[in-house]
Amino acid sequence: MKQLGDILIVLAVLSVVLAITGAIGTDIWLASTQWLLVSAVLSIWAVYTKIRD
Repeated sequence: MKQLGDILIVLAVLSVVLAITGAIGTDIWLASTQWLLVSAVLSIWAVYTKIRD
C-alpha cells in the first residue's frame, strides 16, 4: 500500500504541473481549478494509504 501512496503523490504533483500549464494559457483536458481539485483528492488518498499500513 505504501507504494500506491507514492504513486498517488507523483500523480498529484503531475496534476499540479498540469494546473500550472493551464494557468499559463493552455488547458489540457480539464481547467486549472479542476486539476487542483484532482491534486487535492489524490493527496488525501496518498496520505490515507500511507497511514493505513
